Amino acid sequence: AACRVSRPFGFGMESTEEPTAPATREIFFPFLRITLLAFGHALSWVHRGLVVDRKWLTEEQFAETLALCQFLPGPNITNFAVIVGWRFRGAAGALAALTALIVPPTIILTILGAFYDRVADVPIVRGVFNGLSAAAAGLLVALVVRLLLVLAKSRPAITLPTTALSFGVVFAGILSVPVALVTLGPISVALAWFRRT
Repeated sequence: AACRVSRPFGFGMESTEEPTAPATREIFFPFLRITLLAFGHALSWVHRGLVVDRKWLTEEQFAETLALCQFLPGPNITNFAVIVGWRFRGAAGALAALTALIVPPTIILTILGAFYDRVADVPIVRGVFNGLSAAAAGLLVALVVRLLLVLAKSRPAITLPTTALSFGVVFAGILSVPVALVTLGPISVALAWFRRT
């Protein structure tokens, strides 16, 4: 039966549909699938698995969680796993998601790393990785565009100018990513808060 899911950290914009809280083992296997299938930008696979396929998060909740992950230390995908696991099943859920995300690829990468060290200079291997890099970049761009459309629909007066300014200062090398987050993040939060009050 469906049950209400707790929303720590104030996550979750208004939604007419409450997702069913998954069991701890159900949290483990989607992240295991993500970590085994994902290449390049894993958050694209997280979006597909949790928002599109299982509908555990809405588009707005995914965007808000990702925004928080950007400000936390550590890789975004790891932060995301911990937050989602905790959101549904507390510490057990966070541990299940993190274990599924980290342990299998650590084992696989240790084996593949030893193999790659032997074949890294082979031209066809370099070509394969160049192709994978292009595909990964495409996934990242697709995710960014999708998030922008969601945010622009809900907060058009804030999203588009802030996005353009953030992209411009980072792309031009005026600010590094961490400095841009620290300086532009509070401005964006203040604008959103001002428009709500």
